[in-house]
Amino acid sequence: METKGFNARAITDKIRRAIETGTYANGEQLPPERELVNTYSASRSTIRKALNNLEDSGLVVRKAGSGTFINYTGPPTPDVESVIDQISPLHLIQARIGVERQMIRLAVLHANRRDLDQIQTVLEHMETCENDKDEFSRWDTEFHLLLARSSRNPLLVHLYEQINDVRSHAQWRAMKNLVLTPNQIRSYNVFHRQIFTALGKRDSVAAVEAISAHMDLARDDLIGAESGL
Repeated sequence: METKGFNARAITDKIRRAIETGTYANGEQLPPERELVNTYSASRSTIRKALNNLEDSGLVVRKAGSGTFINYTGPPTPDVESVIDQISPLHLIQARIGVERQMIRLAVLHANRRDLDQIQTVLEHMETCENDKDEFSRWDTEFHLLLARSSRNPLLVHLYEQINDVRSHAQWRAMKNLVLTPNQIRSYNVFHRQIFTALGKRDSVAAVEAISAHMDLARDDLIGAESGL
């Protein structure tokens, strides 16, 4: 008959939470069974059942003659597709606001003549696409990726490539059809031209102001489109 105290399920849950929150580190040894008996006011058979549950879950490894050791390095990393499915167009803009402000500061410092020529070519394509949202979106993606590359920061380039992967997802494509009207494309291109001009002048203040205004408008457009759905 079990002594009065926690049952095996409750003990399993308490130790699991301690493991998952870092109270016990990976590879650390759990207290011996006799100590757990006192901690949880439970019988040794109840403690052993709880430890069996934890072992079955892969959270601990029991070694005969040595004890019970933590086997937990953190929650599993979600695959890219499952993360993308959770990202709304508004989430995307919120992330871009932070990334692109720093990106443009570095681009002002590091962009060379070749970078500026490539950005200008893409900008000129965008300025002819106000009635073609798909073409505009394609050139817009390239424009911002060129800004990332001009930062000369490999991590920012990688981050922006991930952002562009999200922009190709179904949620963004659906929202694009609502947001990218000819008037909005013209408005965005005004900011694109301001960004390019600021880059050419090495004016970081003007560049950050232009990219911030561009992202703020894009965010407001998305909020307006979502509220109208």
